[in-house]
Amino acid sequence: MQTVLKGQKRSIVAWCVYDWGNSAFSTVIITFVFSVYFARGIVGDAIQGSALWSYAIAASGFVIAILGPLLGAVADHYGARKRWLAVFGMVCVLATALLWLGLPDASSAHIVLILSLVVLANIGFELSLVFSNAILPHIAPNAMLGRISGWSWGLGYIGGLFCLALALFGLVGMGDHAPWLALPREHSEHVRASALLTSLWYFLFMLPLLLFTHDSAKSGLSLRSSLGRGITQLKQSLHDVRHHGHLVRFLIASALYRDGLNTLFAVGGLYAAGTFGMDFQEILIFAIGLNVAAGLGAGGFAFLDDHFGSKSTILTALAGLIALGGIIIFIHDKIVFMGLAMALGIFIGPAQAASRTLAARLAPPEMEGQTYGLYAFTGKSIAFLGPLAFGTATFIFDSQRAGIATILLFWIAGMVLLLKVREQKA
Repeated sequence: MQTVLKGQKRSIVAWCVYDWGNSAFSTVIITFVFSVYFARGIVGDAIQGSALWSYAIAASGFVIAILGPLLGAVADHYGARKRWLAVFGMVCVLATALLWLGLPDASSAHIVLILSLVVLANIGFELSLVFSNAILPHIAPNAMLGRISGWSWGLGYIGGLFCLALALFGLVGMGDHAPWLALPREHSEHVRASALLTSLWYFLFMLPLLLFTHDSAKSGLSLRSSLGRGITQLKQSLHDVRHHGHLVRFLIASALYRDGLNTLFAVGGLYAAGTFGMDFQEILIFAIGLNVAAGLGAGGFAFLDDHFGSKSTILTALAGLIALGGIIIFIHDKIVFMGLAMALGIFIGPAQAASRTLAARLAPPEMEGQTYGLYAFTGKSIAFLGPLAFGTATFIFDSQRAGIATILLFWIAGMVLLLKVREQKA
């Protein structure tokens, strides 16, 4: 069994801590807090606000789909992936902080401003992950890729949980208990401050990775030369990747089921608020419980990833998601819904963490950065389909339950295609 050296441990811990920090963005901003505030507090119409939010996420996905594989190819030649991560991480940090400007103002100009910041922040967040993921094979022993990826993803959910808890108890308040920081509420300062909290959280926990994680050395090529070689190699890789059939099938399969997961994240808080009438505090409690379940699932399944393989872990997680999701769409009791959602959350983390591991195991050695770029590209190239299917089904059937049902179709399609992938190093 491979051992982890002392210096390597420091790199791995710092790399995992980055997931602890960046997950606050997806949890607080994208899924549970700011998305709901945008729909209810800024737009003032849950249906219209949900649609506009989905369009913004889809727009950012389009940009990520174009830039992800290109930047991954450039970084393979330029090296120094942490520099790229720092740049895009700071884009997310600064754009998120500026969401403080999101006053409860439904004017068109204001809505465009806030959605533009959301698009910019999400682009920075997703592109930073391209480089963070590409660092993993350089710091982790091959026999421990699954465990480290799973631990990191689990830590990310717990980090999102802690940030949510700070938002709940520190800014919003809980029941009759006043928040620790008594902000004025005339212009929703207590909710808008969650953007400042998330920005600071992200920045602080990005620092250990930048300071302590081992990185591939700068190649010595200029950025211009790296760009030229990256574009040339990307064209060649897009041609050559056809010869790695299992990698191609995995990229397509993962794009489908990840689109289902991302859609769930994007509309989960809106679904809880719209279908079950949860208020803001209930949504935060629901989000905290879901993050605990997802974190436990990601960490608990990490050993299974290395022992039974990433593919088996993903298939097991998808089976659990499909079974529980099929039950949830027929549930009308709020408490039962929350209980089943917690159970479903256990399978969310493993599906994501094991997918990252499988991408590393299938990636040709000379295409590690590009593989994660392609991983981002395939996921984002169809990112508009999930929100579009959700919105269309919700509109046609006048029911968010019908929209949630479309997510199951993405999971099923991805699962069927994944069955044809053979897990082996390309």
